[in-house]
Amino acid sequence: MKVSFVIPVKDAADYVRRCVASIVANDYPRDQVEVLVIDNESRDGSSQAAADAGATVYRSSAASVAELRNEAARRARGSILAFVDADHEIDRQWIKTAVDVLSSADVAATGAPCQTEPSPNWVQRQYDALRSPLERRQEVQWLGSGNLAVKKKVFDSIGGFDAHLTACEDVDLCNRLRLAGHRIVADPGMRNIHYGDPKTLKALFYGELWRGRDNVKVTFRGPKTFRELRSALIPIVDLVALVGGALLLVLGYPLLAAACWLAVLVLIAVRAAIILRRLPNPSLNDVGQALAFATVFDLAKALALLARGSHRARRSN
Repeated sequence: MKVSFVIPVKDAADYVRRCVASIVANDYPRDQVEVLVIDNESRDGSSQAAADAGATVYRSSAASVAELRNEAARRARGSILAFVDADHEIDRQWIKTAVDVLSSADVAATGAPCQTEPSPNWVQRQYDALRSPLERRQEVQWLGSGNLAVKKKVFDSIGGFDAHLTACEDVDLCNRLRLAGHRIVADPGMRNIHYGDPKTLKALFYGELWRGRDNVKVTFRGPKTFRELRSALIPIVDLVALVGGALLLVLGYPLLAAACWLAVLVLIAVRAAIILRRLPNPSLNDVGQALAFATVFDLAKALALLARGSHRARRSN
């Protein structure tokens, strides 16, 4: 079964070189693997680095990463589309696992949550703890587009990624797959290291400000259950409580204002508790770090409902 990898890149020569090398090194017949890199007008030699590593390179001026992926997918000759981002590195058994999972007729997509880099700092460690652990093959609601394999016929049948989205295009794609009656199954054999996790709280803030801009729109397009909607509802509650508390304080109701802000603190504490539960033997220092991380994360998600974070600002931080 032929597998076509789609890798969007912009000014990430070192990353894309390592990414393509990890694909080429997979334990799978090389003549059944196609590596397509779609370069969004890089200026650092990313195209040459990808070509030297064994990829076929195309250049594009597309405005969104979703459209970059769609452009490359239209050129793909494989029956499986493997979407991996340039700052990722996959395991040697990744392709075999993907092909095995997708051999089931009712499974349209597979992948796994990414893992942070081997020597993470404390921010990256907290960020990694947000990812749901995966210990066995299981059905999931969605998977990130940096570590995702989809049957090409199914991908084409639902129109690919929504090119109008600047973020959350993977959640939208998975929602549409499920609404069309397909299953999404994750497998830990599709191990993938992400070298792009935020290294500072500032980078975390700008990253979630950018990612959160399409969060509400995409979430309300999908299935309308609390489990599905909570990622959009929490930022809405946070924003209403923050703004409402400020207005109540101005109007002379300090206790009601405090109650609003307390609701925000409770949600932050819940997120911090989730992080701590997934850390091995958390210390008192971990508690403080988790609270700081959760505060920045939740405030960025809430402010994303008002401010349009840019991909450029995210990358520069």
